[in-house]
Amino acid sequence: MTANQCSPASGRLFRGLLDSAMGARTIFTHVRSLGPAALLALALMSNSCGSAIAERACPAPAPALPSATAAAPIVAAPTVAPQNTHDRAFLPSWRYTPDDVASARSRAGMVASTDRIASEVGVEMLRRGGNAFDAVVAVHFALAVVNPEAGNLGGGGFLVARTKEGVTSSLDFRETAPAAATRDMFLDADGHLLPDAALGHRAAGVPGSVMGMWELHRRHGSLPWRELLAPAIALAERLVVHDRLAFSFARMGDTVFARYPQTARIFLAGGHVLRVGDVLVQRDLAQTLARIRDQGADGFYRGRTAQRVAREMVRGRGLITADDLASYRAVWRAPVSVRVHGHVVDSMGPPSSGGVTIGAILAMMEPSHVEALGYHSATHAHLFAEASRRAFADRNALIGDPDFVAVPTETLVSAAYLDARRATIDPAHASPSSTVQPGLPVPAIANTPREGTHTTHYAIVDGEGNAVAVTTTINSLYGGRVVVDGAGFFLNNEMDDFSATPGQANQYGLVMGEANGIAPRKRMLSSMAPTIVSDATSGRVRLVLGSPGGPTIISSVAQVIENFITFGMTPREALAAPRLHHQHLPDQLTYERGGLDAAVVAELTAMGHALLERPEAQPLQGDVQAIFVAADGTLIGASDPRRGGAPVALADRVGAVH
Repeated sequence: MTANQCSPASGRLFRGLLDSAMGARTIFTHVRSLGPAALLALALMSNSCGSAIAERACPAPAPALPSATAAAPIVAAPTVAPQNTHDRAFLPSWRYTPDDVASARSRAGMVASTDRIASEVGVEMLRRGGNAFDAVVAVHFALAVVNPEAGNLGGGGFLVARTKEGVTSSLDFRETAPAAATRDMFLDADGHLLPDAALGHRAAGVPGSVMGMWELHRRHGSLPWRELLAPAIALAERLVVHDRLAFSFARMGDTVFARYPQTARIFLAGGHVLRVGDVLVQRDLAQTLARIRDQGADGFYRGRTAQRVAREMVRGRGLITADDLASYRAVWRAPVSVRVHGHVVDSMGPPSSGGVTIGAILAMMEPSHVEALGYHSATHAHLFAEASRRAFADRNALIGDPDFVAVPTETLVSAAYLDARRATIDPAHASPSSTVQPGLPVPAIANTPREGTHTTHYAIVDGEGNAVAVTTTINSLYGGRVVVDGAGFFLNNEMDDFSATPGQANQYGLVMGEANGIAPRKRMLSSMAPTIVSDATSGRVRLVLGSPGGPTIISSVAQVIENFITFGMTPREALAAPRLHHQHLPDQLTYERGGLDAAVVAELTAMGHALLERPEAQPLQGDVQAIFVAADGTLIGASDPRRGGAPVALADRVGAVH
């Protein structure tokens, strides 16, 4: 395929999007003289000729005029790139180069998500005069339709937000355990783990996504709530299956969906998963979204939708009740802030472990001046593994829901504490994880609250300077695989994120302690890490990012930050570079397939590390969606090539950014 051609697959995607737009009746209303379907079709034609994966091989559109409504953009200090420090990032054995990263640029606004349709929806909200918070809501509900493997109504998540005035906050809309949950609910009489901890109705926590979006809009939204739900409703009524969605369905296969009657009714046709070009109609989901549009959060947590969730729980012997739904609240919390390499990293605090663990890894590595050691040299990889080993040892034992556990967050990211942890690292030898214990006493567990990998991430920055990083999940691929009868959305299986058997591994291999034990209405520990990085001197935003991937979220986000602010990589280099992961237990340093030089592997082995190259079946780590900010204030959206996301720019050209 030449630079001036689009692949047949990308052409099918574009036709599917156009057909979907032309068939929709209520996508956008009252927009100048254009009809709603025409408006979305024009947006799609102006910014894409196909799939995000094929974008770089498609003709780039001519630059657009700046938006008439755009205000002063965020400005950031320049990055000074060290010379010849990351030669090992792009080995002949590594599958990606910076040219493989889909990217876009704008001074007026940017959305980067894992799905182009969702990104287009967000940009349309910005184009209509909405702010970044409006776009977040619209993108979230659109992802519930076009990316049902992780986008959701039946899950939860976290976000970190920074207003144009420079105020940073974080919102916890993580799922909670039902009131009927008990500490040993997933154990048999002999103390062995039961299979319904990971799949099915009992694995579901009380969803938080809808309340999270409602609360964000209540505090920061500007466009009418109804307007933000319209695109998702139209897409639910009729969506032509595009490449990424078809690939997701294929990963599940006919037989998996067929085990769940309501799931099969929606996502199978003639006993087979839908393919590219098929039409996906989600009528029940469209009606659920319409109730949320008309009634706000009450359209989900009370009334008909809540009744259908409760009925589904009875049918499948699950635990969520109508009272659990009516009692759910999203919580504003202070973000975790760590200063490293002249920058402030603001990320999510407990019950997410993301911010604490990322901050600890980066802060422990900073005094070693890894930028002078060579990217993915043996010394660099060794220090990353040792810092991660200690940060995860603390994470797994000390962090939980702060409403139930006394989490020592400030201590865990303090300079004095991290200096002491760093002092235990042997620069020449790996520390066996069996010898690396938490650096603080394990907290006591409260009996009652103080008050009454599969995940997706998106980043949004508007022209006024508002920035939001959002990570949301239903845990596994398609959550618990259960679709609520008559409501059309997947339930999460987040109860697996609790320590059902403290000291034993969950589905991600994480071995956690009593701090994350099951309790009624408790929030399960998470690795999600929506993050905003700013210049420590000027306070200006430099980077907005996050990733899916279970515990590898932490490693992926930490390394992209390190690539950018420490090694001076360009945005496309920072996302394309190979990644490492160490989570304390199991005691192994994992690297992406083809991502480490053989000589480095040999050196690390000689230092005592147990290395694991990712298998061909799962060779990659993460799906970072990011917005970088250049020295002149240009917003640079970049999507990880590993899963093929799509950044979309407002009122500016789409194309490569070097």
